[in-house]
Amino acid sequence: MTALLTTDLLDNNEALIKNEQLRIIAPMFQRYGGKTSFAGSIVTLKLFEDNSLVRAVLGESGTGKVLVIDGGGSLRCALLGDQLADMAVKNGWEGIVVYGCIRDSAAINALPLGVRALNTHPLKTVKKNVGERDLPVSFGGVTLKPGEWLYADEDGVIVSTTPLV
Repeated sequence: MTALLTTDLLDNNEALIKNEQLRIIAPMFQRYGGKTSFAGSIVTLKLFEDNSLVRAVLGESGTGKVLVIDGGGSLRCALLGDQLADMAVKNGWEGIVVYGCIRDSAAINALPLGVRALNTHPLKTVKKNVGERDLPVSFGGVTLKPGEWLYADEDGVIVSTTPLV
């Protein structure tokens, strides 16, 4: 899926902003991955310092999808590394947004994948198989729901209830 410019999407859909059908996530993410822009239908995970579900979800087909991981904003370990990012590429994921940290950023930057995260951390997570999938998650002043649409580029990350043009 070709990502459109967030600035143009906002300019062309002002009525959706007023109705809160189009929301802007606070500018808090760092850019990683070889794709500077990406877009897709949202799949959500809510977890804390355990990326067991991340591996399971990225092992599925991700064509036309963006994985949004609500890691509680933890800066104590990484929820995504190069092996999981490589799995995402192989399974066609458009991008990944992590409300938490990633690791192996140099390797991830070489992959054709869009990634946004709060920061990097060298420590991997524990594996307790704890977390939830496909539920609304909230961070950056926005609630993101499974099946909504996320658009990310150099200027920011936006979320819409419907696909945008």
